[in-house]
Amino acid sequence: MLRFIFCFIFSTSVYAAGIGTDDTQGSSSTRSFESFLIDIRTQATKQGISEATLDQAFNELTPNPKVIKFDRTQAEFSQNFWRYLGSRVSPYRLEKGIKAMHNNQQILQSNYQKYGVPPHIIVAFWGLETNYGNNTGNLSLIRSLATLSFDQRRSAFFTKQLLTLLKLIDDDKIPMDAKGSWAGAMGNVQFMPTNVAAYGIDADDDGEIGLWDNNEDIFASAANFLQKIGWHRGERWGREVTLSQNFDYQLANLNTKKTVDEWQALGVRTAAERDLPSSSMKASLVLPMGYNGPAFLVYRNFRAILRWNHSILYALSVGHLSDRLVGTNALLAKPLTEPSLSRDDIQFIQTKLTLLGFDTGEPDGISGPKTRAATRAYQSINKLPIDGYVGYQLLQQLQQHKP
Repeated sequence: MLRFIFCFIFSTSVYAAGIGTDDTQGSSSTRSFESFLIDIRTQATKQGISEATLDQAFNELTPNPKVIKFDRTQAEFSQNFWRYLGSRVSPYRLEKGIKAMHNNQQILQSNYQKYGVPPHIIVAFWGLETNYGNNTGNLSLIRSLATLSFDQRRSAFFTKQLLTLLKLIDDDKIPMDAKGSWAGAMGNVQFMPTNVAAYGIDADDDGEIGLWDNNEDIFASAANFLQKIGWHRGERWGREVTLSQNFDYQLANLNTKKTVDEWQALGVRTAAERDLPSSSMKASLVLPMGYNGPAFLVYRNFRAILRWNHSILYALSVGHLSDRLVGTNALLAKPLTEPSLSRDDIQFIQTKLTLLGFDTGEPDGISGPKTRAATRAYQSINKLPIDGYVGYQLLQQLQQHKP
């Protein structure tokens, strides 16, 4: 899993020379991979990285076509909430997580005292990122990041990651042969190099940031990162709620913040349909499957989870798994059976909405903020529940819509 606060943007741009796949013929750029490495070496030398490190890192280095293929084909289908949650908060992951909490109780509690992030939150991230260390990735980090840096799609971002990785290696913080995901994320909690440099903790003072096999470093780094990006001690991430029949679904978005007491007055109740506890804490309402699906009242710690991975489904899964790890029951909302949307489906939705006068921007197969805003406008004009949900029901409505 890819993780840390960057979100990949799909592109139809062609590949850089020498690393195309069957779907492309390569870019018109004449720059070779060798000249690219010369340029990287120059930048790295200016940052103080040793020639010895660069010689070893670049020895017989070639781009990896598989990495480009992974980058271009990620998230082929847009999973809906229930499918996403079911595959991540599984009985197996719950059982393993409870054991992990028990086996690492002392370290996790020590971190909680220092950073304010509870053990069940750290373990939930650990479980979703790498299934408790079982899937940390097996691709060379240097080769993956060099490939993505050479490619033109997000060259600047990955060049920064590559240079940071080389600096970490030069400083003996990360081993030269370190392996990770195709996108350059590493270790048990899948840190990108810049996050290792900024937030990685050598908790046992052995000179390395041991994100692969050192639980002290793993948990301290994760807790330090969460604290720095906005986790507040003693506060929950959110809760499942129910809504009144006449609820105004336009209020269900992260830009709308109201106190818990204000939400109560608007018809929001607990999942068991009891009154919410009186509170002036600010919260937002999230409907991950629209008005027919479950509802969640989320607080500022939910936004900290989003800064780790800017996906609402991911953040809800972390929150729910963390609750389950400390004995909370499964969600009370009834699961809905709904087909997932392919990228072509979402592109159809975007194209049709734009043709109807609701601008979604360039159709890219990703239901981002502009697509959701266009969906709300379409729903409003057509007197539909205004929840902004880009799902199968919307696809059917647009397929049947006559201009």
